[in-house]
Amino acid sequence: MSTDFQRAREALGVRLHQLRVGSGLTGRQLAERLAWPPSKISKLENGRQTATEADLNAWAEATGQPALVSSLHADLRGMETQYQSWKRRLAAGHRRAQVEAGQEERSAGLIRAYELTTIPGVLQTPDYARHVLASGALLHQSPRDTEDAVRERMRRQELLYEPGRRFRLLLWEGALRALVCPRDMLAAQLDRLTGLIGLDTVDLGIIPFAADLPLTLRHGFWIHDEEHVTVETINAALWLDSAADVALYTRAWTMYDQVAVRGSQAHRLIAAARRPLGPS
Repeated sequence: MSTDFQRAREALGVRLHQLRVGSGLTGRQLAERLAWPPSKISKLENGRQTATEADLNAWAEATGQPALVSSLHADLRGMETQYQSWKRRLAAGHRRAQVEAGQEERSAGLIRAYELTTIPGVLQTPDYARHVLASGALLHQSPRDTEDAVRERMRRQELLYEPGRRFRLLLWEGALRALVCPRDMLAAQLDRLTGLIGLDTVDLGIIPFAADLPLTLRHGFWIHDEEHVTVETINAALWLDSAADVALYTRAWTMYDQVAVRGSQAHRLIAAARRPLGPS
């Protein structure tokens, strides 16, 4: 399947191929010069492997074109703007990813989001966030900087109290009941949600189990103003900024919003999920 990311990776591979050929090196000769397996040269040139910055540095140096490093890095950054694998994004741990998420949120006046399975990060308690982030680190086998990441996630929540901000967040009712942390911690998380209903910067809608859905339940997503959409899959984070993509996700959000409940009805759904978890 052809994707914008794959096409960009192939285009970068063509540039690398041209650099090698222009230097008079065969693929095997370049591999020997870099102490790489020949298969890596082939995969990079044919767009079957994503280069790292270190790969690009070495390639430019070995082909006698060190001045092109910054241009090659720009190609890589442009490609990864749209698609970043979690393996690469979390190579330095979760804290950096939280910092980047905070920067995105600070740049937007209106954020609309839809989440299917978890409470949004900007609404999480520290204990809930700790379990979500730790499970992510376990899945991706990334550095365990959970406490630093929790602190950054809590810092992101300062935006909830800035006048003029708007967070319009939709949750499926199942997210209120998913035991992604111990029961007492989920109870505290639901108590926090109850306290946030009515905050002037937060519009929290809950899609009930019994709702007549206008659209099947899909993956979660975040819309930042009318500029771009972020989507997190199990293996990658996507940044979609074409007008068509933003319009599509806005239409999906609006369809979910039409069946979401708020105010006292949302309170009742949270209370129903909270009741089996025991007393406060």
